[in-house]
Amino acid sequence: MSKRAQLHVALTIAGSDSGGGAGIQADLKTFAALGVHGTSAITCITAQNPKGVYGIQACSAEIVRRQIKAVFDELRPAAVKTGMLYSAPIIRVVVESLRRHRGVPLVVDPVMVSTSGARLLKPAAVRALCAELLPLAAVVTPNLDEAEILVGEKLCTVEDLRAAARELHRRFGCAALVKGGHLRGLREAVDIFYDGRQELLLSAPFVRGVSTHGTGCTYSAAIAGYLAQGCSLPQAVERAKEYITEAIGRSQIAGGNSILNWLQ
Repeated sequence: MSKRAQLHVALTIAGSDSGGGAGIQADLKTFAALGVHGTSAITCITAQNPKGVYGIQACSAEIVRRQIKAVFDELRPAAVKTGMLYSAPIIRVVVESLRRHRGVPLVVDPVMVSTSGARLLKPAAVRALCAELLPLAAVVTPNLDEAEILVGEKLCTVEDLRAAARELHRRFGCAALVKGGHLRGLREAVDIFYDGRQELLLSAPFVRGVSTHGTGCTYSAAIAGYLAQGCSLPQAVERAKEYITEAIGRSQIAGGNSILNWLQ
């Protein structure tokens, strides 16, 4: 009998997307694509599809705590990512749980507003995210709108992204990957990574004619997956940028919608 492969483990703490394009579903698909065993703690159940969010029901903070404990007790992850956390009580139990496991790198995708405009993080939760969770993170991965909320300024240029990444690092002590895919007037999707020592400008041509749901979840999950495999943070970010670019380029159609469903 041949020796069975030992898989690296990653944990996603996020909401469930009934449309299967974002959230827990996107994260687990990404982990699987990278050859990482995905575990999960569900924070919210959402009724949504690629066009919009129909409803949100938050899980209790206690069941979120128990899910995280259950994973760490038997399937200790080598990396963790957070997505939709929704409320301050949920953020606080996540913080309490992760403080017990300080050596595990944390990727924070600060999911605040859906593509369709639905509010996915309550105002009090934004304060808890900034004050309690981000100081524990290895990296925070805001898109343009989220970065503007976090730094309190409008971002219009690549230089603005650079300044925002440095400001996020200064405020919270973690690395920042500020994603500029929504910047207008650019020929390429440009992201800026800054960790206090190294700055990376990550660019890739836009994939024209493709509108996808869940790219931010997939991108941050890929970072966590590569971290779980032992990559350094800059390596994980660079490889995740390549992965999400390829995933968008190879997206498929389900029910008339573009779906990120690429396996390596």
